[in-house]
Amino acid sequence: MENYKKYSRSYFLPPVVTYDWVKKDYVDKAPIWCSVDLRDGNQALIEPMSLEEKLEFFELLVKIGFKEIEIGFPAASETEFEFTRALIERNMIPDDVTIQVLTQAREHIIKRTFEAVKGAPRAVIHVYNSTSVWQREQVFKKSKEEIKQIAIDGASLLKKLADETEGNFAFEYSPESFSQTEMDYALEVVNAVLDVWQPKAENKPIINLPMTVENMMPHVAACQIEYFNKNMKYRDNVVLSLHPHNDRGCGVANAEMCLLAGADRVEGTIFGNGERTGNVDIVTLAMNMFSQGVDPVLDFGDMPVIREKYERLTRMEVSPRQPYGGDLVFTAFSGSHQDAISKGMTCRAESGKDDWRVPYLPIDPVDVGRTYDSDVIRFNSQSGKGGIGYIFKNSFGIILPKEMSNDVSYFLKDVSDKTHSELTPDVIYDEFKKEYIENSGKFNVSEVHFKQENGIVATVSVVQGGKSVDVVTAGNGRLDAVSNALKKHLGVDYKLTDYSEQAMTTGSQSNAIAYVSINMNGKLYWGAGIDPDIIKASINALCVAVNRALEA
Repeated sequence: MENYKKYSRSYFLPPVVTYDWVKKDYVDKAPIWCSVDLRDGNQALIEPMSLEEKLEFFELLVKIGFKEIEIGFPAASETEFEFTRALIERNMIPDDVTIQVLTQAREHIIKRTFEAVKGAPRAVIHVYNSTSVWQREQVFKKSKEEIKQIAIDGASLLKKLADETEGNFAFEYSPESFSQTEMDYALEVVNAVLDVWQPKAENKPIINLPMTVENMMPHVAACQIEYFNKNMKYRDNVVLSLHPHNDRGCGVANAEMCLLAGADRVEGTIFGNGERTGNVDIVTLAMNMFSQGVDPVLDFGDMPVIREKYERLTRMEVSPRQPYGGDLVFTAFSGSHQDAISKGMTCRAESGKDDWRVPYLPIDPVDVGRTYDSDVIRFNSQSGKGGIGYIFKNSFGIILPKEMSNDVSYFLKDVSDKTHSELTPDVIYDEFKKEYIENSGKFNVSEVHFKQENGIVATVSVVQGGKSVDVVTAGNGRLDAVSNALKKHLGVDYKLTDYSEQAMTTGSQSNAIAYVSINMNGKLYWGAGIDPDIIKASINALCVAVNRALEA
């Protein structure tokens, strides 16, 4: 790709680069979260949400636990304006939630915005103007001083109108395209805005540094934020906020490193919806903290419901591999992974410890509303005996013998391979039942009578080719006697190699399952039988094993 030559680095390092953030190895507390789903997220939809859809989405965000929610750009459209008024006039804003509205640093837009938020119990007025080199030179064709003055004038008008308008207001400023702005100049503009607002501890303004286009590696972003954290005026009385986008696919890494560098707040969307490749994904950020033992203060404990509402209201789809929320993020198809997970779950149950230490599962799926039976281990042609054993045990209460699990897994992998499909637990059981329980391809035993006579004597009614023949043989036990009868009648030789049994349910009427393996011509063949009478179950299992050997 020769066209790479037309690209060059478009970010700016701070005048003084420091790396104090590198000394920290994890984010030890949750930031202030601000959802921008109803602004950035809604703006990025092919079909923006209706008024009623936005109201339902707002309630979802409140239920998750967001205390700051950017609800839109009221001056941009009538729907945005009406939505803001609806929240205020219907008293839908909880006492502990602050709404946020976006406005450009333009006089008529700012005035329209204040009309929208009149009477708001708590609202952040978020004003912005672009400061990047490309925007200054190509879009606005203005000097640095002129661009800074736009920011100052916008900040001044916010302060004036807040004093004149009914409601309770705080301020936020964003130097849009911060990531493509010279750092010393961006700091100069921000400090000029703060000089207008004269921050106080009781009503801290927010300085939001948007990576409007993610154009640098995450460690560079962290150095930029650390520069602001150390050099911004009124720092103790200012909330330093992030607004990462995901153009390079590193939005989460950017946010995490910038939190280490001193940021207090993160603006993002659930599941990362936003312009181009999206905003930073707050689900991933919050659950990453959760997985490190840090309370994210947001509740994603019912992820399937959250995801259903998100997909229905936005008409977007969560990828099957989306961290924490996707259909397949806890699913193991690989045989070795399944075996490790199964053993890890068994070990955890036996230890009685609460600490989560299960291979391949960074968090307990139950903590986000998922289940072990349908989510963790699923079966296809890549799976193995560990997965089969887990599915049988957890879905059907059947504990297959170890060697039989291996045999069953190869049989079912072949089924999956030939059908080019995943096998659900119900399909797995049906295929198992046909092959290992109901297989009577060559013969079956319709009736057996036993008597004690120098051991056990069995009269076995063998049905083959539509004819029933009674065969009488002796053995050192009931199953051995029946086995000898089959060998005699069928003219075959094999060795009984394994037998085990298991109660499938409790109670006097419960079924038992028996497992039998035989060795014929150096190869093992397994069968299973289910019946309330363990002897009948054992005979059925033996017949299936012999039938499978004869078919082979």
